[in-house]
Amino acid sequence: MSDPTSHKEALRVVVWGENRHEQLEPEVAAIYPEGMHSAIRQGIEENLGQRAEVTTVTLDDPEHGLTEEVLSRTDVLVWWGHAAHAEVSDTVVDRVHSHVLAGMGLLVLHSGHWSKIFGKLMGTSCTLRWRSERDRELVWTVDPTHPIAKGIPHPFIIPEQEMYGEFFDIPAPDELIFLSTFSGGEVFRSGCTFRRGHGKIFYFSPGDQDYPVYHHKDVRRVIANGVEWAKTDRPERTSPVLLRYETEDFYNGHGYKGAMHN
Repeated sequence: MSDPTSHKEALRVVVWGENRHEQLEPEVAAIYPEGMHSAIRQGIEENLGQRAEVTTVTLDDPEHGLTEEVLSRTDVLVWWGHAAHAEVSDTVVDRVHSHVLAGMGLLVLHSGHWSKIFGKLMGTSCTLRWRSERDRELVWTVDPTHPIAKGIPHPFIIPEQEMYGEFFDIPAPDELIFLSTFSGGEVFRSGCTFRRGHGKIFYFSPGDQDYPVYHHKDVRRVIANGVEWAKTDRPERTSPVLLRYETEDFYNGHGYKGAMHN
């Protein structure tokens, strides 16, 4: 009997990277000679193999590499940004936002907490405490039953990392999967999920540009697990819409223009 999973289409993943530190700072280029986005892509490929088709785009690509055509064929978008959040076009942010609401998965990594797209989806400042002094980070699994935690040690250790600490100004997560502690005693909600519209979002904090965190096998495994989790099972990508339903007709909605429309 053939394996039914062998006929599934590969997960289509796009890794978006700001790619500025790697170009401007030799010490970062030494850690990530092909860019952080390439290291993240390699980690996903390493863990998912033929189950994923992974491509990369960067801030300096036309339309930041996130055209309507690219997004429409993307199952999951992975986002890393830090120093150039303000340079991201609001038009592109709105486009990504619409695709997330319609069912595209989104992984936001590390300093992406302050990206325009994460702030728009969260509706808060997304600020936090931080310190970059080569802190040791322990990543504790809060929910060992969650698919994103599959195969992850409890805890796993990142020897050198930037400290992120509470208060982290985000809405209460739908699920808290990982909690981190640092050398100075700080704690941080380092792995959490959200649903927005038909889309699933996973925020994962480890991964500063000054440290080789995206070469860490457990960090790479978490990101790959997150990519698989974030893909929606919906058969088509559609945004939630306001429809009018007749009494006892549960299935056939009708278009409606309410007070917010002319």
